[in-house]
Amino acid sequence: MAFDRLIKRIQETGNPSVAGLDPKLDYVPAFIREKHFAADGMTLKAAANAIKEFNFALIDALADVVPAIKPQAAYYEMYGYEGVRVLAETIAYAQSKHLFVITDGKRNDIGATMQAYATAHLGSVTVGTETLEPFGADALTVNGYLGTDGIRPLLDICAEQDKGIFVLVKTSNPSSGELQDQKIGENTVYDVMGDMCETWGAEQIGASGYSAVGAVVGATYPEQLAELRKKLPHTLFLVPGYGAQGGGAQGVAGAFDENGRGAIVNSSRAIMCAWKKEENCPETAFAEAARREAIRMRDDIYNFSGQRRCIARCIAGS
Repeated sequence: MAFDRLIKRIQETGNPSVAGLDPKLDYVPAFIREKHFAADGMTLKAAANAIKEFNFALIDALADVVPAIKPQAAYYEMYGYEGVRVLAETIAYAQSKHLFVITDGKRNDIGATMQAYATAHLGSVTVGTETLEPFGADALTVNGYLGTDGIRPLLDICAEQDKGIFVLVKTSNPSSGELQDQKIGENTVYDVMGDMCETWGAEQIGASGYSAVGAVVGATYPEQLAELRKKLPHTLFLVPGYGAQGGGAQGVAGAFDENGRGAIVNSSRAIMCAWKKEENCPETAFAEAARREAIRMRDDIYNFSGQRRCIARCIAGS
């Protein structure tokens, strides 16, 4: 199971966090941007190649600290076909460093169209006599609000290709409650969606006890996070909202089960842009600053009161 592999990487690194690679060109240090502008002009190719160099340096610095990366597809698509090329190259490079890759695409459709999305991001295509993976990520974020019709094609590929999905359940954005907190009978919409994740994943439960169907549950709503952890025993959580969105170790503590498993916590800007916040940090040391921030985040989660024993057991692999 894909999430068994992710949990193993969490145990190996002693770190239940994922580095989000959501690079705007402004995040890339000037010396990298200027080098690629000089080579290719102020073009989409230059922008994409600058992001590629930035990403690869971050991956090199983080590969033994974090178990996974999470590239957000939109930040690559905004640079057109050159950016999409760099997304594929970033995924492949991260996996060559033994990192688990979660593509954050929040895809949502039905039938043949959802099959195409599933194939593109998690599956493989046949070209003549060759079978090729277009992007080849280990997991994909998806929107489940079209119901089972939009999830079934993904479940088939998860089973065939050893992949996973994270379904939007209770998201970290301020207006999420406008829909997700509404009631369907006695239950909130996010409760119903969480229950659907348990149902969708019931036939693909790994040795860890978690299925191939995870849930996106934000750190900015800690009470709901802890509530959902108790209700969804087979659903691995991807927890956004730590760092720049205001979530912290106290907020994410409820995401973990009694064995220190069950969640991976995302931080994007705080890691990528750590060099901008560190006092007297030269831009050439951006990767080292990202590594320091990832270690600080790990220690913040680990050292929070009530979380220490939980994560310690996870590290020990109990």
